[in-house]
Amino acid sequence: MRAVIQRVSSAQVTVNDQVVGKIERGFLVLLGVTHSDGEAEVRLLARKIAGLRVFEDSDGKMNLSLAEIGGAVLAVSQFTLYGDVRKGRRPSFIDAARPEQAEPLYQRFCHLLAAEGVAVAQGVFQAHMAVALVNDGPVTIWMDTAAL
Repeated sequence: MRAVIQRVSSAQVTVNDQVVGKIERGFLVLLGVTHSDGEAEVRLLARKIAGLRVFEDSDGKMNLSLAEIGGAVLAVSQFTLYGDVRKGRRPSFIDAARPEQAEPLYQRFCHLLAAEGVAVAQGVFQAHMAVALVNDGPVTIWMDTAAL
């Protein structure tokens, strides 16, 4: 699994002119799933993100987690994180999992984050979404379970 985590002061997802997910302070997580992903990868990534300490403490150091600041996650499925641009100019998405595999893992990821005590809002799987955010910092972290 791959995730792009952006520390935000606010973020929202709109589908067909309707806001379907919205958070204030926390993370916008763009989540990609590949063929070899399963329960172990979902658990690892959810735990890592829930415990990620990138919010400033009283000394101005990135030392606090989502739970410690009362933050939330807006999770958005993003198959394009597995885009391969090594050949030509048009990305290949062959490494992205098919929707029937990816959607249950995306839902499981959201469930596991919630089980960690994190408020979770979601985009709509396979929908065309407009994602708006205010990146706080900016702070953007990339994670790949293959490298964790």
